Amino acid sequence: MKSQWIFTSLIPQIPSCFSSILSPFKTPKLYQFPSSNLPKLVLNHLDLSLLLSLSGKQGFFLLGSSIHASFVKNPENLYPIEDFKDSNNAIVVWNSLLGMYSRCGTLTDLTKLFDEMPIRDTISWNTMVSGFLRNGKFDEGFSYFKQMRKSGICWFDQATLTTILSACDRVEFYHVVKMMHGLVFSNGYEKEISVGNSLITSYFRCGCLSSGRQVFAEMFERNVITWTAMISGLVQNELYEKSLELFNQMRSGPVCPNSLTYLSSLMACSGLQALTGGRQIHSLLWKLGIQSEVCIESSLMDMYSKCGQVTDAWKIFESAQDLDEVSMTVILMGLAQNGFEEEAKRFFMKMFESGIEIDPNMLSAVLGVFSEDTSLSLEESAKVFSRMSQRNSISWNSMIAAFARHGDGCRALQLYEEMRSDGIAPTDVTFLSLLHACSHVGLVEKGMELLKSMTDVYGIIPRAEHYACVVDMLGRAGLLNEAKTFMQGLPLKADVLVWQALLGTCSIRGDSKIGKYAANQLILETPESPVPYVSMANIYSSRGKWKERARTIKRMKEIGVSKEIGISWIETEKKVHSFVVQDRMHPQAELMYGILEELLKLMLEEGYVPGNVTPTECQT
Repeated sequence: MKSQWIFTSLIPQIPSCFSSILSPFKTPKLYQFPSSNLPKLVLNHLDLSLLLSLSGKQGFFLLGSSIHASFVKNPENLYPIEDFKDSNNAIVVWNSLLGMYSRCGTLTDLTKLFDEMPIRDTISWNTMVSGFLRNGKFDEGFSYFKQMRKSGICWFDQATLTTILSACDRVEFYHVVKMMHGLVFSNGYEKEISVGNSLITSYFRCGCLSSGRQVFAEMFERNVITWTAMISGLVQNELYEKSLELFNQMRSGPVCPNSLTYLSSLMACSGLQALTGGRQIHSLLWKLGIQSEVCIESSLMDMYSKCGQVTDAWKIFESAQDLDEVSMTVILMGLAQNGFEEEAKRFFMKMFESGIEIDPNMLSAVLGVFSEDTSLSLEESAKVFSRMSQRNSISWNSMIAAFARHGDGCRALQLYEEMRSDGIAPTDVTFLSLLHACSHVGLVEKGMELLKSMTDVYGIIPRAEHYACVVDMLGRAGLLNEAKTFMQGLPLKADVLVWQALLGTCSIRGDSKIGKYAANQLILETPESPVPYVSMANIYSSRGKWKERARTIKRMKEIGVSKEIGISWIETEKKVHSFVVQDRMHPQAELMYGILEELLKLMLEEGYVPGNVTPTECQT
């Protein structure tokens, strides 16, 4: 293997930004050979490794593949001889080439190169594992890990462990995390801080809090990443008080929090609506001089908004030097959730009209806030959506759900077809909205077709929510017997959602027979709920079956189930006033009952016969 390589055609492809990075090594040299007018670049194995690594990180695929092409033309350059030093030099370049394809090439290119490598080490195998896991190919990534262990030549290291653990971010990977934890102990990596940190993070992401806490308690040494992983893990699982307790414990020790630690603590304050704690953390950030970091400012705005202090959130927003999509989404949500819907609407439209790029997550947030508010018409949202340069499944799902909620099922289905044409794969959320749309416009055949395509075309396993939508769809179409048969053939046990859907459609159709069947099943699932009793009482009332209604109400009282008190409310001047039956707690109660009495007199004059009802018995 050569110790140096001479390149000519490569020089024009090297970006100017790389020259300052390569120059400190002093090894790369440009020579002007007498026989040629072209300058030639001389690189050693370290220079090549650095150039390939930077090509991968910066996305310069053409440069990296050009280097690879030069090796293909001169294969002796990368095939080691018996000399140990040459072998080491070769593997360094091979691994850098492999890393470049892993970052900016295709998995096919990566696999082909790996198969062609004359020598491999642990780094080679780690690159294959991480390349496939990073692209969501979990089975293939774990397969390379198994092959690595079976090879008997290379052995995994702590980088292998942390790479695999970082990919285990869902509950279904819990058993993989447990297996990796076992390998950590059996191979002596239990004292490695990076491995312990990865275990804590993975356990919390998989929802196994006790195991994450145990790892933290048993660690021989803890750094700032350890503490931050633990605090953020507790926050992600909504254990806000525990996370703040740990944050205070960390501050009293030798390890200082970093920006990510403070971010997690601010999220905990937001979750608890702990204004005092949030202000204290804000003061600490001022003392440290990091309060102006973009992510910190966004978290502060979110905390103040969640605590009802929109004015403080707005002050931070106005004083911010740099704003991103997250910052604008946070302040938008803060305005809307604190009763400033009109201000939020104007803010959003001003952003749109001024040409600011609308992020998919921002559109989703806006549609979520204004889903029930006719003041932001769907047409304005559709205009924003149509002009978005980037659309992902979140933005598509948001628009489909919005039209489905507003009863425009045909438009929701049309958007679904456009989404597929745009190359965006639907998710389980997409199908939930589509089934809801089909239910409310009576498209039974289309709904059943969509349910089938979930598994047959996209490999998505329906959840109870999907089945409940189908039951509702069949019931609303008057196909109650078909809905019952559908439920009996489900691959999973029908839960409360599904039984409620069946009972709800029986209420719409006034079917007391199937309604009673559904109510009995619902009572078994939720014996303390008044829903089945009240629903059946209403069904009997709609059919004039007063004796059956009386027996149902009597049964409900006998077993001690109470009906929730109905509440009415009205919003005036951004303030909500709520009332219950015979409510006299409102400060203006006497005035309101006086008005009711006057209204009753007017009604009597018009010929209304109220029976035995008096003004004081009127329900507000």
